[in-house]
Amino acid sequence: MRSREGLGTDLRKTWTTENPVGVTTDLRFLAIARLIRPQGRRGEIAAEILTDVPGRFEKLDSAFLEQPGGEPSSVKVESAWLHKGRVILKLSGIDSIEEASRLRGRLILVPSSERAALAAHQYYVWELEGCRVVRDLDGVTMEIGIVTQVEPTSGVPLLHVAPTKMSKAPAKGNGDLNTRAKERPPDELLIPLAQAICERIDISAKLIVIDPPEDLLELNE
Repeated sequence: MRSREGLGTDLRKTWTTENPVGVTTDLRFLAIARLIRPQGRRGEIAAEILTDVPGRFEKLDSAFLEQPGGEPSSVKVESAWLHKGRVILKLSGIDSIEEASRLRGRLILVPSSERAALAAHQYYVWELEGCRVVRDLDGVTMEIGIVTQVEPTSGVPLLHVAPTKMSKAPAKGNGDLNTRAKERPPDELLIPLAQAICERIDISAKLIVIDPPEDLLELNE
């Protein structure tokens, strides 16, 4: 999975994916990895990478470990290295295969305050989800809906927008993108996250102003 973002000259390069913790809905933290299985005999753990921020693990010496049903606990990262598309982590105090096995499925977290700084016109996916989408018609605001998902594609990412009549802000967290795609409501709108269409994005106001081609909204009907 990736840490997800948006509008830049090359959207594929500016798309980022550090995700707020879904299972705890605790926006104080971002998930950067999910522990999968032991890797080695001394407590090393292979983890799924949940961020595409370059160099995130190179200087990672401390983080937080998800504790189901409780507060995340601080943990020292003794070492971290990339291997076959995953990151191998050695956490302090985890020194055996058995101890590593008990951590399967846990998230490795960092404080939201440590999220990577973005260039202008770049946004985290979790900042875009829940935004109102409106259209400005000669000074008259037309409500379109609410962003429920941002879908990465091989080209321009797509905003999944629940029309105003059925709008419902998404549950905090990432969810299963495949499951969500299968459950797509029949009247959901798909709007390309392109500068030519999304002419203004105001994260603080949770607002996206679009100027779509005349037939875009008709194609979604």
